[in-house]
Amino acid sequence: MRLALEQAELAAVAGDVPIGAVVVDASGVVIGRGHNQRELRGDPTAHAEVVAIREAAAAVGGWRLSGCSLVVTLEPCTMCAGAVVLARVERLVYGATDPKAGAVGSLWDVVRDRRLNHRPEVVAGVLAAECGALLASWFEARRG
Repeated sequence: MRLALEQAELAAVAGDVPIGAVVVDASGVVIGRGHNQRELRGDPTAHAEVVAIREAAAAVGGWRLSGCSLVVTLEPCTMCAGAVVLARVERLVYGATDPKAGAVGSLWDVVRDRRLNHRPEVVAGVLAAECGALLASWFEARRG
């Protein structure tokens, strides 16, 4: 999660919402990194998770990320939760919950929907206070 927080800081420096993600393979090697780049790229799909998943897929040479873990600072939205399922990520680890848009239990529970063909293990609340504080301070600076 510390590596994901480093990625989140990169997003903040670039003027985007500070969310960061990393994909780790089964041996513990980071194969994908990402931070929000919606503003930088002008791309509504450039969420930290999607950026990290794309980099990991390129690293493994295919779309299946079996045996991999995605670590992200904020509970994924519906798009990102769907990407986790479609990429066959084995484990999803996230920090802060997102009561406004979270799709891993807060508003929806996409990754545990039994109608889908893949359901990753979920580990929630890792360094949640740190992850949440980074987001809160970033938004406070923008509103204040």
